[in-house]
Amino acid sequence: MGRGAIRRRLPAGAAVLVASVLLAIAGPGQAQAAGQTSCDGRKIRTFSFSTGSVKLYKNGAYLCAMTFPKRTGGPQWMMVSLKVRGFDEVVDEGLYRRHAGPVRSYVAGRKVWIKGRVGDGSYDSGGWKRY
Repeated sequence: MGRGAIRRRLPAGAAVLVASVLLAIAGPGQAQAAGQTSCDGRKIRTFSFSTGSVKLYKNGAYLCAMTFPKRTGGPQWMMVSLKVRGFDEVVDEGLYRRHAGPVRSYVAGRKVWIKGRVGDGSYDSGGWKRY
């Protein structure tokens, strides 16, 4: 193989390498974001209220929360919120059939404030709690 053949193949090989690196970086993040419909870890608390409940899960130094309605059926307005002291609040709200969330946050021993809502009923931890 002469020098000319190597020079012609080098740009094509570099393009394949760049494309594979970009797919490796973008691929897992997209699949992970699309597939997150539940919380990882073990359920540590359930906070019940008139129209639903907020379930709290712990996985290492992370907390995850989801709001579930008591009655399923058509879309209902739901919300779940997890605020860790010192960090921004993480909220998911909208019209959902099955649940709001999951919302996750790094906790590492910090206190948290949890809220949930289904229709007219709601839960509010009413202050900072440690889990």
